[in-house]
Amino acid sequence: MRRPDDECVPRNRFRETAMIEINAFEDITRIKMSREMDGRALYWVAAYLVDGLLIDTGCSYTSEELTSFLRGKPLNRAVNTHFHEDHIGGNRQLMDAFGIDIFAHADSVPLIAREAELYPYQEVVWGYPEPTRVKPLGDTVKTGKYEFRVIETPGHSAGHVALLEESKGWCFSGDIFSRENLKFIRPEEDAAGLVASMNKILESAPGRLVLFTSVGKIIEDGRRALTACIGNLNGLAKRARALADEGRDREEILTALFGGENAFSQLTNGQFSSRNLVNSLLAMTEQ
Repeated sequence: MRRPDDECVPRNRFRETAMIEINAFEDITRIKMSREMDGRALYWVAAYLVDGLLIDTGCSYTSEELTSFLRGKPLNRAVNTHFHEDHIGGNRQLMDAFGIDIFAHADSVPLIAREAELYPYQEVVWGYPEPTRVKPLGDTVKTGKYEFRVIETPGHSAGHVALLEESKGWCFSGDIFSRENLKFIRPEEDAAGLVASMNKILESAPGRLVLFTSVGKIIEDGRRALTACIGNLNGLAKRARALADEGRDREEILTALFGGENAFSQLTNGQFSSRNLVNSLLAMTEQ
C-alpha cells in the first residue's frame, strides 16, 4: 500500500514494461523503478533527487519513465554510487535529454564506459546499460542547499561510494547495506569490506543517520540497522571459523549456518549464493 504522499507516474502507453513510483521524504524525492512482468515488479531499484542532484539512474528498462518524470524538475547533475547495471541504466538517456554531467568514483569511470557483461538473470531483470563517459568524483558534491561528503565504501563492488549529508544525517548508501541478516552475496563481494565500510559510515555520522538504500528502503534508524548487520556478519564469521576448526567442510558449514543453499542461487546462476557468503566469512577470519 502506498503512503499518502506517494504519486504513481503513468507509464508510456507504447511501452508497458516498466513501473515507477514516487514519494517524498523531507527534501528528498525517492524514485522507485522496476521492469514489469504480468503486472508485477520484478525487482525495485531506486534513484533519489535532492536539490537538483540525482543519485543513481536505475536500469535501462526504466530509463524512459525516469526521464519523463524528471522533465520540468530541477536537475543539475547525477552521481552513480557504483558501476552495476541497475545504477547506471538511465545515464545515456538523461545525458542526452538534459545535458547533465554524471559523476562516479574514479575506479568506476572506466567500468561505466565499457560494454557490460551480464548473466541471463541480469539481462531479464535490469537489461544492458549503454556505455557512458562519466566524470570522476571529488571529495564532496555541493548543491545550492547541501554538501554531500563522498565516502569510499568498498565491499560490494569496485569503486563504490556512499554520499553523506552530515548536517541532515542523510546517507545514500548504494548497495553497501541491503538487509540486517545477510544470507547470500555475489562471489566478488567481500564480507570484511562490507563490515569496514559500514563502520566507516557509522564513524562519519555520529548523530542522526538515515539510510537511503538502492532498493528504495528508507531506514530512519540507520545506526541501529548498520550495527545489527555488522554484528550479524561478525557472529556468522565466528561460527563459521569455529566449525572449520572442528574439521567441518564448507558444505557442512553452509548447512549449519543457513540450512543449505538459498533458492536465489539457482535463479541467479550461482551469483547470489550462501556458499559465496560462507567463503567470504571464512576469509574474513583469516585476515
